[in-house]
Amino acid sequence: MTQMMAWKRKDGRKGIRNVVLVAYLVECAHHVCKQIARPFDESDVQVIGFSGCFPSDYGQEMMEALCTHPNVGAVQLVSLGCENFKKTQLAEAIRASGRDVNVLTIQETGGTASTVKAGRDWITSVQTQLQALPKEPMDVSELVIGTICGGSDATSGITGNPAAGVAFDKLVAKGATCIFEETGELIGCEHVMAARAISNDLRPEIVETVEKAARYYAAMGYGSFSNGNAQGGLSTIEEKSLGAYAKSGQSDISGILRPAQQAAAGGLYLLDVVPDGPPKYGYPNINDNAEIIELISCGAHAVIFVTGRGSVVGSAISPVLKVCANPETYERMSEDMDVNAGRVLRGNATLNDVGTEIFDKLVALGNGARTSSEELGHVEFVLTYKTATPAQPGCHPS
Repeated sequence: MTQMMAWKRKDGRKGIRNVVLVAYLVECAHHVCKQIARPFDESDVQVIGFSGCFPSDYGQEMMEALCTHPNVGAVQLVSLGCENFKKTQLAEAIRASGRDVNVLTIQETGGTASTVKAGRDWITSVQTQLQALPKEPMDVSELVIGTICGGSDATSGITGNPAAGVAFDKLVAKGATCIFEETGELIGCEHVMAARAISNDLRPEIVETVEKAARYYAAMGYGSFSNGNAQGGLSTIEEKSLGAYAKSGQSDISGILRPAQQAAAGGLYLLDVVPDGPPKYGYPNINDNAEIIELISCGAHAVIFVTGRGSVVGSAISPVLKVCANPETYERMSEDMDVNAGRVLRGNATLNDVGTEIFDKLVALGNGARTSSEELGHVEFVLTYKTATPAQPGCHPS
């Protein structure tokens, strides 16, 4: 079955979740947001936000993209009152998208308790409206799916990642949009990827995107390779890259996206998460959750997360489907996993079997199924400072 039921938004996109966001616009408002959301722990009310006080074009663009994501139904914004975040611009973007939005300013509302009460009252009211919204059919071609790997080991590139690639190929063949990233973990694979570009103009851009990541990490004196990767049997970043590359499947690459940018059409896209120029704010992505959120900012309805050593994280806004590459890890941590790709290693399944299972589970998410991370309450969120850089000409199809 490839038909789903979803909520249609004003911009024509459809959501497989109907989340109410409670968004802090500076760290000083974070606690208040958590208190507002506390009574709604079981009803898809989730806290996100930007913690910085001085301006950030990247933070602004990310928050606008996330608060108007197709999985989001309404947004409660919470400001302290003296931060530099452009809350009026954010509220206008949300309102223009057809969503209900409410803005609370703690310094004007009366303080913590008063703001918490006002926020809870508004959410109770808007939830009643959201629950009454009808669903309508959604085709697989309308899906946007991201993929990431974390806690990788020597099995990741043999089972989980290539199985995710099989699922991507099946999705792309049906017209869906698929996004892979981690350019800092694709070092050595740039020319192989470039050969898959749909146009001659795109090929050198793919190579430069990966080489830029290599320069950035070299300048920082640190690469995307952890002690856990080494303990799991990986020896070099190039070896890790081969496994990470396998997540992309074999479809033609249609373009390069930057965080908060939406693809113009279905196809396979590389997400460039490394800013242009010299390092300014530190590491491009400090952990897996930051990368997941950037995939979601590009419209991902769900994210395939491949792990060998084991990861427990989920994410706010979009479900995270855990694919476990290592059969021993799956046996230890099955409560956090959705798919056992380690069956391939033991000869109990083929890559196509597991790829088909991933595809089917993604469709099931669009029909109300929930991931293990959702059932366990994982709604992690990380958004930090970064230099915002627009997509270059020729990187995105018109």
